[in-house]
This record gives sequence, structure tokens and C-alpha cells, in this order.
Amino acid sequence: MGGKLSVSSNNHVVIVGGGFGGIAAAKQLSNHRIPYTLIDIKYAFHHNMGALRASVQEGFAKKTFISYDLTFKENFKQGKVRDIDLEDQGVIMENGECFNCVLKVIHYSHLILATGSTGPFPGKLIEPVSRETAIEMYEDLVKEIQEAETIVVVGGGLAGVELVAEIKTDYPTKKVTLIHSTYILGDSEVLPSVRRGVKEILVNKGAHLLLGHKVNNLTELVLNKAQKDLRVLTNKGQEIITDMVICCTGLKINSSAYANALQSTLTEHDEIIVDEHLNVRGMKAVFAIGDCAHVNEHKSAYTAEFQAMTCVKNIIHSLKHEPMELYKPGAPYMMVTMGRNDGVGQMCGCNVGKFIVTYVKSKDLLVKTSWKKMGQRMPN
Repeated sequence: MGGKLSVSSNNHVVIVGGGFGGIAAAKQLSNHRIPYTLIDIKYAFHHNMGALRASVQEGFAKKTFISYDLTFKENFKQGKVRDIDLEDQGVIMENGECFNCVLKVIHYSHLILATGSTGPFPGKLIEPVSRETAIEMYEDLVKEIQEAETIVVVGGGLAGVELVAEIKTDYPTKKVTLIHSTYILGDSEVLPSVRRGVKEILVNKGAHLLLGHKVNNLTELVLNKAQKDLRVLTNKGQEIITDMVICCTGLKINSSAYANALQSTLTEHDEIIVDEHLNVRGMKAVFAIGDCAHVNEHKSAYTAEFQAMTCVKNIIHSLKHEPMELYKPGAPYMMVTMGRNDGVGQMCGCNVGKFIVTYVKSKDLLVKTSWKKMGQRMPN
């Protein structure tokens, strides 16, 4: 990395988004003693790899929320970013408030956008609620699932298949139907053998798969609540009577913070176009990482963290007036957890089966790793 880093008082990195990429960037900046501010709408980091198990297993939710302020202290600001002033290099907070201070604009020398993606609860939770309230929301859902005898899960992407597997693992006698608009389960980017493995596991667990169907009346249905005689109607005339409906569709890029300022550098899906250094196109002081960055590789916590490392290295290089590093996208690395004791995935282009996925991820969904990275002790 060259000689000793000297940081002037004018250097201040602002990170918008406290997901896996955002906290990795914050920890790296802290290690290099570079002044920074981490902003997130939530009060606690959400280890959302565990969101679906927290929906099913009582007491698991408290392991998936880790308070930001205990780790990042005064470097963390809770609030919603309304816009970015690129000319004056400022992040504009909604309502002119920032946690319990009165800042309207937080100025930056370098900006890292790590806003991630958004989607329906329980797969995602992006709301300005306390850690205690967030945990309670998942515990309430656990009770609703326990009460329901039949459940319909809409959406057969990664969230949908993992949720069905979690439910069937803990409650094998419940009738669970997965409705998906295509015939490809899981993630279309992974190996066909991995997708076949996902389907086989669901079938072996006794889940009913209704593929190639779209739910016509989803907006009219009560979601995440046990309620008798809910009628789910599909575009092919299928009617399913169920006690509960959970939606796992609608995942999209969380672009609200930058949609106005960066509109000329966005893809049709609101991803930010970046160069080989992870700089936003044409902006040497602004970077994007994780789900919101248009990088040709599979989007995951794993890749977001690697992008964060490259991003911080390049900020250091820019401070030292050195050439920046290239970010080299890697091959898809994915482990699909299908309950505590099953799963399938791929590493380095090869299929990995139940034993490896269970050992590495399925047992605890890597929650201990996040608590360790945040420097806090995980509750029992």
C-alpha cells in the first residue's frame, strides 16, 4: 500500500447503507483511522441471511439484529438520506435530522453508496424501528406460522425456497405450497444442478410446488397473518384455500437515496453504473458497492464485502495519489440453506452438496460471524 497514510481534517468518508458491504467498509476505514460516518435508516444491522429462520424458529430473531451504535459509536448516524449534493459533496438527510443531532447535510470527501436492496417482510426489513421492535416483528410472525395449518409462499427465488424449507423442517406436517411464476427455482445464475437440488429437497420435504403460475389477487390478500379460508387465485385458474400467505417477491434495488442525483448513471433497474475501480461513472470521489452497484457478478453478502475492501483500498490510494486497484468480479459463490440440516450450493463453478453447505452455513447461518465482525457478544 506504500508509505504511511496521512489523513487531513478535510478527509471524511460517508457510507450510505449499513448492510454487509457498508459495515465491512466502515470497519476497514476504522482500521486505517480514516474519519467516516455510517448512515442507515435502521438502528441495528440486520443479518438477513437469518431472516427466514427468524420467521420460523422462536428466539432466533435476537441473533440477527446487532446494534450499530455499540460498534461504531459516534461514527454511526441513524436516518434516511433524501438526496445527494454532488456539487458541494453533501449527503442530505430527510427532515434535516440525523439521529439525535441537528445536522441537515453531512459533508464528504469520499462517498460510498451501499444502499442494498429492498423487498417484502420477512425476507427484508428496512424500517426505522428499534432493535427490540424488529425482533418482536419476527417473533410475532413465528406465532402466526405456528397457528396456520396450511401456508402459501409466493415467489420461488432464494427467499421463497429457503422459507419453505425452514417451515417444512420445523413443521413437517404443515401443508406448504410454493407458487412461482417460472419453472426455475432459486437463482437463475447458478448451476442447473444446484437448481435441481433445490427442487429435490423441497419435494423430499413434502412441499407442494405450483410452478409457472402467477398469483392474480396478491394485493387483495392479508399477508403474514393466520386467517382461515384465504383464497389464492392464479392466472391459470387455480384456486388454493389456505390459512396464511407469505410474499417473497418484489426484490428491487434500494435507490431512493441517489435516484435524483445519479439518474444519468443508472441502469433500467436503478443499479449504479461503476467503472473497474468501483467509482460511479465519471465521479472519482463517489463509489458504489453491493446490490446497488452494476457489477457483472452474483450479488451476495460475500461479494459486497470484497467490493468494500477494494473500495476502501482505492480511497486510500486516492489519498496517497497512487494508481487505483482494479476490482475483479469472481465466479458465483452461493450456498442455499434448506433448513438447519440441508442445503446445496456452488463454489468455483462446482456443485457442493449437503455436507459442506450444512457445515459451513446451514447450522447457524453465519450469525456468529457477524457478531464477531461487529465486536459484540451474541446472545444465547
